[in-house]
Amino acid sequence: MDARKLSNRLLTAAKYVKAGAVLADVGSDHAYLPAYLALNKQIKFGIAGEVVKGPFENAQHEIKKEGLVGKVEARLADGLAAIELTDQVDTITICGMGGPLIASILEKGKAKLVNHPRLILQPNVGEKEVRKWLMQAGYAIVAEEILAEDGHTYELIVADYAPAEAHLNEQALMFGPLLMQAKNPVFISKWRQEILKQEEILTHLEQAKVVPLAKKAQILATIKEIEGVLNGIS
Repeated sequence: MDARKLSNRLLTAAKYVKAGAVLADVGSDHAYLPAYLALNKQIKFGIAGEVVKGPFENAQHEIKKEGLVGKVEARLADGLAAIELTDQVDTITICGMGGPLIASILEKGKAKLVNHPRLILQPNVGEKEVRKWLMQAGYAIVAEEILAEDGHTYELIVADYAPAEAHLNEQALMFGPLLMQAKNPVFISKWRQEILKQEEILTHLEQAKVVPLAKKAQILATIKEIEGVLNGIS
């Protein structure tokens, strides 16, 4: 993978960046995403934020290699600290991290979100935490995709600031309001795997000398809920 040939998961994120955007990509991984978008003239300016010196230097190298100095800038900073309000960033991408970390980055950098940029987020675990943060911050989910790549499942969550439309119930927080409607094969596979995992936990519980009934009831309820979503019963 390089700035000219993105992985599927980054291409999926790229298509939700509006033409002419000023983009900040947090945890930028060689600046591949902003560099790709700049090469394809999809963004006006890109920031590649990295908190670790090695990846930051890799991003600098990629930008120079592709002749994008002045169009994409690598910045060594923690999370949204890479953004200055004068940058007028209108789109933020955070891809390939755990959901709790993404939510933490957004919460810690809330002061940088005063202009309500579009958020394009791609957690590889803990998606519920991301949706919960978005809802509490007044962001409505406008698009979702789920895909598998290199043995990992990634959910892409695209959100725009719209407090009146931000509310999600518990089920939507867990499964994704749009993913649970579409139910693509990756979604079905992910949640079938989760049922197997819960059934395995249940088997171990039932082998215990004292079966924790509350825990057992909770697992059975989770399995029932997943099956309900997969079978179209909500």
